[in-house]
Amino acid sequence: MTNGTATADTSPSVADAASKPLVSLKGISKTFSNGTVALQNMTLDIQQGQFISLLGPSGCGKSTALRIIAGLGDPTSGNIEWPTSGYDATGKAMPEISFVFQEPTLMPWATVFGNVWLPLRLKGISKKDARERVEEALDMVGLHNFANAYPRELSGGMKMRVSIARALVTRPKLLLMDEPFAALDEITRHKLNDDLLRLWETFGWTVLFVTHSVYESVYLSNRIVVMAARPGRVVNDMAVPAPYPRDDTFRTSSVYNDFCRDASSALHAAMGANDHL
Repeated sequence: MTNGTATADTSPSVADAASKPLVSLKGISKTFSNGTVALQNMTLDIQQGQFISLLGPSGCGKSTALRIIAGLGDPTSGNIEWPTSGYDATGKAMPEISFVFQEPTLMPWATVFGNVWLPLRLKGISKKDARERVEEALDMVGLHNFANAYPRELSGGMKMRVSIARALVTRPKLLLMDEPFAALDEITRHKLNDDLLRLWETFGWTVLFVTHSVYESVYLSNRIVVMAARPGRVVNDMAVPAPYPRDDTFRTSSVYNDFCRDASSALHAAMGANDHL
């Protein structure tokens, strides 16, 4: 198992990443009250500007790891550290983080504008003062003409765009995404993959993206962290040093197929790793 910085690719956001990681998971373990060991000794450095996919079977702790990083749950043991920001190891003070869940979780009674405004509203920012940032976020995801629409009037892909805009309106340094496109059709999923990469390249966020899809992980990421289940742990950490921007030409290339084959082999090895425990 290799934990650490992946081989740098030609993406400027990765090439310019600081030597210190944005966030470090140090021996993170999580055991739930029913005795289920969701994570065991997970150690992982996430560099600034990287696009990392957590790839693994159901039950391997991918979502649990995201929630712990976001401060939505506490580890049973281990620490979360934020070296570049000077935050303490408790993780109670952390840089701006946004979380995109698998379901859009929109408020049905609120307009698109109101849903995107929500995180700023919770910080006490008025609608008037938030307007410019909300409109900017809607522009980013191509929904500037739907500010006054309601969730019931939107397609599944558009609802997910609203959810992403709501995450982006806080201008996060770290974007956590828990299988956000899993329920979408393939065409919509490909389009949102392309849009997400465009935004990542433009704004230089750090992204930690949970997926079950080998193909999605290779297309999006410059680094894939493969996890095994029961107990959840990292078993492979592979670089995807293909250049950005990526498009349909990359999707149909032999290079892409080679990376997909490598990632698939790593995933199959992870799924069989418990046989050797």
